[in-house]
Amino acid sequence: MLNNLEVNMLFNGSYTALLTPFINGEVDYDAYRKLVDFQIDNGTHGLVPVGTTGESPTLSHDEHKKVIEVCIDQANGRVPIIAGAGSNSTAEAIEFVKHACDVGADGLLVVTPYYNKPTQAGLIAHYTELANVSSKPIIIYDIPGRSVIGMTDETMAKLAQHDLIVGVKDATADLGRPTRLLNIINDKFIQLSGEDGTALPYLAAGGHGCISVTANIAPKLLSRMHNAWQQGDIKTAQDINQKLMPLHDALFCETSPGPLKFAASLLNICQSDTRLPIVEIALESKKRVEEGLKFAELM
Repeated sequence: MLNNLEVNMLFNGSYTALLTPFINGEVDYDAYRKLVDFQIDNGTHGLVPVGTTGESPTLSHDEHKKVIEVCIDQANGRVPIIAGAGSNSTAEAIEFVKHACDVGADGLLVVTPYYNKPTQAGLIAHYTELANVSSKPIIIYDIPGRSVIGMTDETMAKLAQHDLIVGVKDATADLGRPTRLLNIINDKFIQLSGEDGTALPYLAAGGHGCISVTANIAPKLLSRMHNAWQQGDIKTAQDINQKLMPLHDALFCETSPGPLKFAASLLNICQSDTRLPIVEIALESKKRVEEGLKFAELM
């Protein structure tokens, strides 16, 4: 089991919430392997397969598991892997947690159960069950915009008492939260932003990194931004953040990962195919994505 120092060193900086490429309705594993290499070659600090950006709700269980296996195989130990292992069913999440541990993930990303709307007591029970069957560190994924329910700071502090619940991917965009959590937990609890547009001020408030959508197509810029921040070069970090802000905004002008998939197709990373109910983005949205890419000097 990793100690606190090892966890802090492992889970920080620019992690990419990997998209899942499709072709003719099937997962495009060749494009996926190329995406993993593209990320690592451009300095990404870690990879997160099968999260929201990876369209996990529309992957079959077999696809979910294989995507994680392919990511781990292609990365080949070059960067840490935090595997998506959440579900709104605790029993189903247990299956995903055990699989990700068995195939060599370094950590697990577990979303708050969507649709069911559990109470805070239900969240504690859910995560405790998963942590008790896991052999790898768990990152809580708090995303009320997708899950309907959110986790309170007090609930997170209770869960952080478990040795294997080590951090949060915070997609609330609440920039006061990192400091509040520092006060009621400690600085060993990993805080990763789940929102690209506020990732830099999140770091300033006490965060450790970001699990990024934009890093799929701008891994070098975002790894440089986080490196600059960690080195105390605030001006460089601010300049990169400013350069990427129109792109951050454009990638969420419609439901993600629709705009991201379109941007990736323009950069020849993969096709723009998504799975229903995510559809091709509108012409006006495509123009916004193109403008964001140009402003960031990516095309």
